[in-house]
Amino acid sequence: MIKGTPVPASRELSGRGELRNNGVVKYTGEGYGMEPAVETTAGPQSMSASFGDDGQRSTRNRVVRSILDHGPSTAADLAERLELTQAAVRRHLDALVAEGVVEPRERRVYGARGRGRPARAFALTDFGRDAFDQAYDKLAVDALRWIAQAAGGGQMGEAAVAAFARARMAAYAERYGEAVRSAAPEQRTGALAKALTTDGYAATARSAPVGEQLCQHHCPVAHVAEEFPQLCEAETELFSQLLGTHVQRLATIAHGDGVCTTFVPNAKPPAR
Repeated sequence: MIKGTPVPASRELSGRGELRNNGVVKYTGEGYGMEPAVETTAGPQSMSASFGDDGQRSTRNRVVRSILDHGPSTAADLAERLELTQAAVRRHLDALVAEGVVEPRERRVYGARGRGRPARAFALTDFGRDAFDQAYDKLAVDALRWIAQAAGGGQMGEAAVAAFARARMAAYAERYGEAVRSAAPEQRTGALAKALTTDGYAATARSAPVGEQLCQHHCPVAHVAEEFPQLCEAETELFSQLLGTHVQRLATIAHGDGVCTTFVPNAKPPAR
């Protein structure tokens, strides 16, 4: 399925920030969750005894979780909250800034400001927030269920979901269409794959008997498409429209396959 920030056909159906799956990977268990402390104010001897790569990540996870729970925090706030040295906290914050997980901000001061520069507070970036489990899949499923029920359920509900899916795909038609039209006919499947990859997909085009295969190695809406295959069907229709030929969806991640695979037949030679 397609994600990204397309040029919208309409603002309502632009797909902007779809499912907010910008980072693709979500951290669960081993991600930025609550894990036991390894680095404390007990002194360098105890720190060096237990502070390896795993310890760094574990403590860094706790720093991020603390910012999530308490909002923008200074190094001093985090050191007190987590019982770490400020030097240790700053080291982790530097690494998290480099990773794009947190960003420094000047803490807003109310009333008279004391001497010296105000302490910097560190806040989560959008990428940092996306590292935590979100309920976007459930939200999307609930919204589509509501659309189906509001349309009357049954075949009418399915038709309403299909109409939504086609309108959603229309938001991508102009941008992807420009990339495909600017390529030579024999390179258009590859151009579409490149456009998909630009939007965060590991999409490839490869030769196949009497045609090509367009492969999408990631589907950010796979869990939603499991219940609503209309999303896959609308995407297939878009590919057919863009490539100017009938295409056939051979496999989808939503159905449990490892890759979304679409067969694109060779163009028929012109009649003599």
